[in-house]
Amino acid sequence: MDQLLINVLNGISAGLLLFMLSSGLTLIFSMMGVLNFAHASFYMVGAYIAYSLAGVLGFWPALVLAPLLVGGLGALFERTALRRVHKFGHVPELLITFGLSFVMLELTKLVWGLSSVPFAPPPLLQGAAFTVVQSAADGLSLAWGAAPPQACVSTAAAVVHCSTFPATRFFMMVVALVMLVALWALLTRTRIGLVIQAALTHPEMVEALGHNVPRVFMLVFGSGCGLAGLAGVIGGMTFVTEPSMAGIVGTIIFVVVVVGGMGSLAGAFVASLLIGLLQTLPLTVDKSLVDLLRTLGWAFGPGDFGYPLLKVTLAQAAPILPYLLLVLILIFRPKGLLGTREG
Repeated sequence: MDQLLINVLNGISAGLLLFMLSSGLTLIFSMMGVLNFAHASFYMVGAYIAYSLAGVLGFWPALVLAPLLVGGLGALFERTALRRVHKFGHVPELLITFGLSFVMLELTKLVWGLSSVPFAPPPLLQGAAFTVVQSAADGLSLAWGAAPPQACVSTAAAVVHCSTFPATRFFMMVVALVMLVALWALLTRTRIGLVIQAALTHPEMVEALGHNVPRVFMLVFGSGCGLAGLAGVIGGMTFVTEPSMAGIVGTIIFVVVVVGGMGSLAGAFVASLLIGLLQTLPLTVDKSLVDLLRTLGWAFGPGDFGYPLLKVTLAQAAPILPYLLLVLILIFRPKGLLGTREG
């Protein structure tokens, strides 16, 4: 039971990292109608910039400065390049962001090299955030940090299992939830949020009231890229900072956006958690349909039709499950779980 709880928390933390990424992409799409193919590249650049800044200033200043710098790069790109092709429609927008993703990848390789860099978490985030202790006598209990060694020793009276949850993943969850609350408050409780939402549906009226709509779009694009940079700092510290990190998350965040609903922040949050759990929980199940059929008494063997496919374990099939969910969503609910428009 303790390991199952840790696996669920791992899935939730992975989902919240996906939300940090997909929220910026969703914000840009809902405001500007631009599906930013370079979004995962801003995630990668955020990790590398934070790595460089952490070596000079320390991790905590880098955590603040790196997203701001990435957001500034995103705003500069929107002002100098994306805005010029916006009038030509969505295809040029897709192509220019697609090209930008390759430019950013090659520049990253030139500056930081082809291999991974040692972006270690600060001392405060090293080790365990808490330990889940399962005892046959006392049940489940929680100990902050690493549990004392004597608390994890089994005795003749009770078997004890201890499972730790990394501090980096706990920090990832806290940052994502704070970001979620901050986004909600910004969009629904501030004047800036009202202007942003009004510019989405009535840009001419907003401009007539004296607001600079192109500047609003630039700030929204930069903010979305900054959120990707923040996710890059957390993801790079927790996992690995390397050039391929953009490709690893690049496809899955588009799955999140489509499954949740194009332009829906609430949908992106729900879909992120769902896909995070879908990617994590099956990894612990080393059973296949063949094992299930044999448990039910069916003598299923190599000579039966479909045996090789049914022999695939759930852990082996885990990487394709999000994409299978994407296909099913597109077939049965094209507008996504909480979306308001299709496609």
